[in-house]
Amino acid sequence: MSATLGIDVGTYESKGVLVDDEGRILANAARRHQFIVPRAGWAEHRPEQDWWEDLVWLSGKLLSDSRLAPAEVKAVGLSAIGPCLLPVDADGAPLMNAVLYGVDTRASREIEDLTALIGADTIFARCGNALTSQAVGPKILWLKRNRPGVYAKARKFLNATSFLVHRLTGRFVTDHYSASNVAPLYDADLSAWSDAIAPDITDLERLPDILWTTDIAGAVSRRAAEATGLAPGTPVIVGTIDAAAEAVSVGVLDDPEAMLMYGSTVFTIRVCAEQVADRRLWRAPWLFPGQHACMAGLATSGSLTHWFADQFARDLNPEKAMSALAKEGEASPAGARGLIFLPYFSGERTPIHDPRARGAVVGLTLAHTRADIYRALLEGIAYATNHIFETYLEAGAPIDSIVSVGGGLQNRSWAQATSDISGLSQSVCRVTIGASYGDAFLARLAIGGVSRSSIKAWNPIAFAIQPNPSHAALYQRRYATFRSLYPRIRDLMVELGADNEAAEATFS
Repeated sequence: MSATLGIDVGTYESKGVLVDDEGRILANAARRHQFIVPRAGWAEHRPEQDWWEDLVWLSGKLLSDSRLAPAEVKAVGLSAIGPCLLPVDADGAPLMNAVLYGVDTRASREIEDLTALIGADTIFARCGNALTSQAVGPKILWLKRNRPGVYAKARKFLNATSFLVHRLTGRFVTDHYSASNVAPLYDADLSAWSDAIAPDITDLERLPDILWTTDIAGAVSRRAAEATGLAPGTPVIVGTIDAAAEAVSVGVLDDPEAMLMYGSTVFTIRVCAEQVADRRLWRAPWLFPGQHACMAGLATSGSLTHWFADQFARDLNPEKAMSALAKEGEASPAGARGLIFLPYFSGERTPIHDPRARGAVVGLTLAHTRADIYRALLEGIAYATNHIFETYLEAGAPIDSIVSVGGGLQNRSWAQATSDISGLSQSVCRVTIGASYGDAFLARLAIGGVSRSSIKAWNPIAFAIQPNPSHAALYQRRYATFRSLYPRIRDLMVELGADNEAAEATFS
């Protein structure tokens, strides 16, 4: 038997899978972990408990369930949430909780300061992206300003994938796709670290080496083997961010293929032959030399459904709350009986890039039910996703068809609303495990035996979600209302957010 192991660390859980050389799943498992919100606008993970312990548990569980000998696992592929910031010491030990991706907006002032100092045009020209809450550079500067002791002790600044690769192999590495998020310290034209426009954030030696995703980072060390059950010497690839691995898992590899990920955040990736320059979107080198990716993502999506269940469905069995709410939402008609939901609960990423945006529910009456509000929540995420699709079109990279993946597909009202509002059909593959399956394929690709196109045979299209034409006119009107709400109340959002920050500071 010959298998590859894929492990992905997400916002709320980690997933792992063992796959044979023809793509058949030998074992898969998942493990929940905490999503920590210490204060409004902050989002954190505990690297030891939420990343490493998950990897150790999943590895052991998968080996046990599959009954494979450790030596039969020929390579390991990893992905994780990103981009995020974790300062570590020389041994790779975490110095604090990890600061998560664009959902964490604590570095808003640093974004403003760096943009004013360097110039928005210069940043965009050199880095390929504007500075937003997704950028790691401002978060390093925030650390330098606000946690100087931690900053001084930090030997390296890692993301989640690079932390796990180091823990397995002892090597500090990252891939180009991930590195491009460390603006303004990544030069898009040079495809390399550069402090030419931002010399005062940190020394470049504190950043990991940049390689390509399917390069072999190293081998499982004896110490890591003892913890995970893997065989010493097993190759470990450099890996990537979860959304990219998710795209690979459903065969999105070439221009103009596109993926829509229903996860804790909605994330889209469109593979492009040439770079797409639009400040409302993100761009990066794709996982393979000579290709590019154009990306967009909301700040909160699946995380909103978790929030809703935690706050407004405490009467339901916690193990069944999500499925019960999904059924309730199906009972509310399209349009949620006149409700509009702004899903900006942790600011917003693309395309508005406003860390001070806030959520809102508009149109409430005494006749509305929990089901209506939940339906409006799902539609609000779908409206925001359509805003992304429109932005792709305006940027010259239209999405004509899309492959969808992720746990949110289990909520059919959410997926159907996305097609109804956008008018796009969504293809769904046979295997919907997501990033961990993509990691296993990338690991197999790295050691040979498959070509890039093999993923199409590994994971063929199973069915499609088609738009319901009877809802088109209603959603067209409601989408126009959705788009008009944010600019009308933005100033009120900023005012309320400032009042809340002042109150929290006084309380703490």
